Amino acid sequence: MEPLGPEDPSLQDQPSIEAQQLAYPWLRHYPEEVSPSQSYPDQSVVQFLVNAVNKHPDHTAIHFLGKIVTYRELHDSATRLALGLVSLGVAKGDRVAVMLPNCPQAVIAYYGVLLAGGVVVQTNPLYVERELEHQLADSGAVAIITVDLLYPRLSRVRGEQPEKGPLPQLRHAIVTSIKDGLPFPKSLLYPLKQRKDGFRAEIPYGSLGVVNYKKLLAGKHASHMLPEPAKGAELAALQYTGGTTGTPKGVMLTHLNLVANTMQTSAWCYKAEDAKERFLAALPLFHVFGLTVLMNMSVLRAGTLILLPRFEVETVLQTIGQQKPTIFPGAPTMYVALIHHKAAAKTDLSSINVCISGSAALPLEVQEKFEALTGGRLIEGYGLSEASPVTHANPIWGRRKIGTIGVPFPDTEAVVIHQETGERLPVGELGELIVRGPQVMKGYWNKPAETAQVLRDGWLYTGDLATMDEDGYFTIMDRIKDVIIAGGFNIYPREVEEVLFEHPAVREAAVIGVKDEYRGETVKAFIVFKEGWQVSSSQLDRWCRERLAAYKVPHYYAIRETLPKTMVGKVLRRKLQEEEIEQKAAAENKGE
Repeated sequence: MEPLGPEDPSLQDQPSIEAQQLAYPWLRHYPEEVSPSQSYPDQSVVQFLVNAVNKHPDHTAIHFLGKIVTYRELHDSATRLALGLVSLGVAKGDRVAVMLPNCPQAVIAYYGVLLAGGVVVQTNPLYVERELEHQLADSGAVAIITVDLLYPRLSRVRGEQPEKGPLPQLRHAIVTSIKDGLPFPKSLLYPLKQRKDGFRAEIPYGSLGVVNYKKLLAGKHASHMLPEPAKGAELAALQYTGGTTGTPKGVMLTHLNLVANTMQTSAWCYKAEDAKERFLAALPLFHVFGLTVLMNMSVLRAGTLILLPRFEVETVLQTIGQQKPTIFPGAPTMYVALIHHKAAAKTDLSSINVCISGSAALPLEVQEKFEALTGGRLIEGYGLSEASPVTHANPIWGRRKIGTIGVPFPDTEAVVIHQETGERLPVGELGELIVRGPQVMKGYWNKPAETAQVLRDGWLYTGDLATMDEDGYFTIMDRIKDVIIAGGFNIYPREVEEVLFEHPAVREAAVIGVKDEYRGETVKAFIVFKEGWQVSSSQLDRWCRERLAAYKVPHYYAIRETLPKTMVGKVLRRKLQEEEIEQKAAAENKGE
């Protein structure tokens, strides 16, 4: 059944404003400065960079460990890389993988591939051979841009004779080094550090399709021309995700998807000023959250992107103190780590005005402490790779509801439906969240069956369980597949985790379902304590029993030093599940 929308016949006799208010109750809570509908130009996402270089050519686009790159330099490097790619035979629509940590080359490569008419395949630098081979084969990438540190892994995947190996279509490997993005004298010292750490850059430039990044940019490509800029409907990126159906798939994001979501995010941050904002990029740019809310948003606003190669608490605190970022998107685990670091209270964090938290639930305690430290606003939002990624957020300077993901973005519809009948559920009832808007993907790359499963009539079926209140604020309870069913009762891990987070000793918590002969499944909690704290399982049990129905209380507690996380800081419940299965199998083998 088609969820109720503004075109529903029951609304046609009412004034359009009232009809909208009924269908979309969240519009009542939009700040006056945010229009419920935006106008999205039919253009390439690279147009943001062209606009920035035309208006602010000498403004700093990137700051990387002391290296300054202006918008003019960024555009020039991206253009030269694009011409170099065309000279190598990259044609319109070809997929080009970018496997780089946060560094200037990652930004240059993204815009360079798009200027060459290619499709960016963002590739996680932490991928092991099996994951890397799957993504490169599935995407059909004809070239990859990577860093010398990662070349040995790539060469093992390509084999000794790449043209006959598992990836014959991968004709070129363009290799850079972190030093190429560093300022003098760090650029001279970095190779010395690499050698001290035992790394020898033995890269076979000139053979096996291996190309030196710096030489490619310095080459003379006068005989080559760049293709016409892409239109909105054309493919811009393949963003790989486990997504709503498990196996890694390439999410097809068009230029319009990325343009729209960047403009929606920008409209939400309506107090941001062009050429004045400084974006702290501790999130990886190869993740869709960092791609949109950091890189694309910074370039749209002609801001400065302060790049950090990885999230390290002390480095982040020093960078905030020295570089004075104003916008700092992140994951809850990042903010948890910062507020608990001893240097946080002594560091001036007052430059930060806006933080958008995504990828996991944001605990109230974390929000309050971080806002007290910075004086800025930390809001929770929601998104998924299939939506470029943001669909919901709490108003930054308007009415926030703690524990909710806020309200849908401009031009974004959201409905909670019954999982079996597909009917729209009334306020307060739990069901699957589905969304529709200009940021929703075109589909999964070469996977029509999986696409049909999650995309129906333009609606994206998120696989997340949610409720909507009378004001149109949404709350995510859990992934449908993470729900624990114990003795016939549904238990939502997030609800149990929230109770554990409230305990003064608990720094991080993750809850999963483990097999139980009697109940089918039962609850196991993994706990990381704050420094200096130690609490027994029986004390945690008492805490939970006072705050949860008996069937929701964890039966097992595991105390850990750390929890497995993604590069964005999202706790990997799946990894905890796998560890449990392995331990059980090992115990059974021992018993034999």
